[in-house]
Amino acid sequence: MLTESAKTLVPKFFDETGTTYDGVVSYGTLGKDKYWKRKMLEQISDGSSFLDLACGTGILTREIAEKFPNSKIVGIDITKSYLDVAKENSSYFENISFILDDAEEFKLDSKFDCITASYLPKYCDPEILVKNCTAHLKPGGKIIFHDFTYPKNLVVRGLWNLFLTSLRLVGCFIPSWKDALIGLPKLIRRTKWLESYSDVMKKNGLKVNRQYLTCGASAILTGTK
Repeated sequence: MLTESAKTLVPKFFDETGTTYDGVVSYGTLGKDKYWKRKMLEQISDGSSFLDLACGTGILTREIAEKFPNSKIVGIDITKSYLDVAKENSSYFENISFILDDAEEFKLDSKFDCITASYLPKYCDPEILVKNCTAHLKPGGKIIFHDFTYPKNLVVRGLWNLFLTSLRLVGCFIPSWKDALIGLPKLIRRTKWLESYSDVMKKNGLKVNRQYLTCGASAILTGTK
């Protein structure tokens, strides 16, 4: 039931936040979003085709395009306002295309060397998402998921809670973010995405690896076909 209720939060959190997302995600992660995405990129050694799920405004999508300029990159997101920003900010990349679709339901004719998704797992059903990704993955291909995790260290957890509580002040200045900045910490505290996706990936025959980042505030999960 968690994944069903979590997914219904997406339009509530993000429908009106596309134009301010880049600034808020940078501030809201103390600049770590760039570092986390760079760590995702380190997991990709080569490839000619990439799929970036929940691509948002295209931050990671463009970084993939810059690292692999001769490759084909497709970005998928469920929120039109975010894709509008992504298309505008990516107009100088000829190797990127964007599609409005649901990460759990999309069906493409292509298969990809690598499928990435940042901040998506906590909203989805792992059985459905992993199955759909695996169906679009080439032999030897890799799935790379990244999302927040609730720190296990009690000191880090206390600082994490304090900082995210203070983030609610942003909602006073940018009202469109109020619901997200109140709801996201609650969702992050209760999600067990890393464990559940690891189990599902293994069940689907993928070789799994975990990497915790920033004192356990986020993690990268990779599955290789």
